[in-house]
Amino acid sequence: MERGARSSTEFVETKSESMQDYYTRFPNRWAYIRDHIREPAAEMLGTMILIMFGTGAICQVVLGGSTKVVSAPKGDWLSLTSGWAAGAALGVWISGGISGGHLNPVVTICSAVFRKFPWKKVPLYIFGQLFGAFFGSLFVYANYSHAIDLFEGGQGIRTVPGSASLFTSYAAPYMPAANCFFDEFFATFLLLIVVWAVTDPRNGPPPPGMIPLVIFFAVLGIGTTFGMQTGFAINPARDLGPRLMTFVVGYGGEVFKYRNQYWFWCTTLGPLFGGLFACFLYDLLLYVGHDSPFNAP
Repeated sequence: MERGARSSTEFVETKSESMQDYYTRFPNRWAYIRDHIREPAAEMLGTMILIMFGTGAICQVVLGGSTKVVSAPKGDWLSLTSGWAAGAALGVWISGGISGGHLNPVVTICSAVFRKFPWKKVPLYIFGQLFGAFFGSLFVYANYSHAIDLFEGGQGIRTVPGSASLFTSYAAPYMPAANCFFDEFFATFLLLIVVWAVTDPRNGPPPPGMIPLVIFFAVLGIGTTFGMQTGFAINPARDLGPRLMTFVVGYGGEVFKYRNQYWFWCTTLGPLFGGLFACFLYDLLLYVGHDSPFNAP
């Protein structure tokens, strides 16, 4: 009886401690809800910051370069790419400790394929990224709408590519389809090689908290060397979220019809295949961690 009494007391004490831990973790209903949406919400906010800095930089450089808007230029290609690099670094910084700072469906899918990231989280992450990209670009559009009116030559005039290219990716006119695809494939290949290397604990990872700085230099380097021809989307959410925004605010269906669904075969499939190939090659040749399918027993 004494032993049984002690066991019952221990059970009650353990249950009491568990309930105390539960209420410490979830002091109210919102804390419980937030715990379930925290990761996709971090992806949303991080991607929103990425898009606001990036498309904001494009708007300032392009609109600021028009004498219809301002009297003197307000930036150049380097400031444009720096905006994207800063947005990527700050977006990763905001979300990295919570969700891993993917900010890109390609990173999420590659993590599921090569790093055992749970597939059940993939749709939530991608939805958060698209949602953040949509609203990030919408905020920038609202901020620059009057300047866009001047740039286009009249209130409410919206053309494709025209001012639609301030928010999403369009190819240079001389680019054939195969070259467009390869441009995005190659640029995303470079990005994912860097991401896989800096997150590899056996390959001299940067000090804690310094990964965003590496991402800054990676995006800056890609933008200044391979950004001219297709706008270095390197991220399906970065392209599709703002493209949907331009459709909603009045640019029409041409944003999706452009060059036979350019948004799908170039800025979605190009980055996806480029990222998968980069991760395949890195794991095949360099990675020794057991979470890769190449190193599974």
